[in-house]
Amino acid sequence: MAVTGSIATDHLLTYPGRFTEQLVPDRLDHVSLSFLADDLEVRHGGVAANIAFGLAGLGLRPLLVGAAGRDFTDYAARLTAAGVDTSGVRVSAERHTARFVCTTDRDQNQIATFYAGAMAEARAIDLAALVPRPGGLLLVHIGADDPAAMLRHTATCRALGIPFAADPSQQLARLDETQARQLVFGASLLFTNAYEAGLLCKRTGWSEEEVLTRVGSWITTLGADGVTIARAGRPPLRLPAVPARRIADPTGAGDAFRAGYLAGVARGWPADRSARLGCALAALALESVGTQEYEPSRVRETAYLPFGEYLTK
Repeated sequence: MAVTGSIATDHLLTYPGRFTEQLVPDRLDHVSLSFLADDLEVRHGGVAANIAFGLAGLGLRPLLVGAAGRDFTDYAARLTAAGVDTSGVRVSAERHTARFVCTTDRDQNQIATFYAGAMAEARAIDLAALVPRPGGLLLVHIGADDPAAMLRHTATCRALGIPFAADPSQQLARLDETQARQLVFGASLLFTNAYEAGLLCKRTGWSEEEVLTRVGSWITTLGADGVTIARAGRPPLRLPAVPARRIADPTGAGDAFRAGYLAGVARGWPADRSARLGCALAALALESVGTQEYEPSRVRETAYLPFGEYLTK
């Protein structure tokens, strides 16, 4: 399984108040805000690296495909030690690895800024050159990345007949209608959260029913309310979240869910079982600060204990 998308360093700040208390309703056209953070954590991140980390922790050896900067050496060593194949990473000679700066308030609301850096070179990656042989990849997960790279990887998957998962997430806001449709059409899996689901329909110009006729399964994460899995012509499947013992940081929980779900797909599990594993992994991610600080093998300790026996096979 290949995982494409961003590779980044996360700068995670904690604000003890509420963002909403600082907003003046009739002054939103001129916003000038500053939040005094109590805490700063600098962690490894990026959606593709996060998902690949989770997959490796569940016993797979995913191929990470993305662009990183000249400062990637230590990060690459860490991912390799975790079981990730980093041979698909393009290392820039000029740019730094992307930066994600995110401030979280006491209600778990977040304000974030993303600097692309070396990610802009991801469009130069030829996914076809990384495929070991025809049929050599079970699935390619296409996550948030340089938009041109996302479109190129999607086109390559179609040309080679490789199933792909569409997960445009943060890049939806940058896509026009044609681009959004190209990324979604024909996807075996489509991942969004609840907000992105509405934005996806707006960007593509398709209704939810029209989207479902163009993809295999549409998986929508709902935070504490769990996840829904929709397919054309079938009633949606709703599954509960796994309660976290404490919420230390919400950043990366969605990526952990995707890793768990994709691990289930790799093992041939049905959608409901894959989603339950995804929810269990997301709960572990919520309990740690940073997107790769949890231990995927600890999924045995969650509410879905029967999954433990599968993870060693």
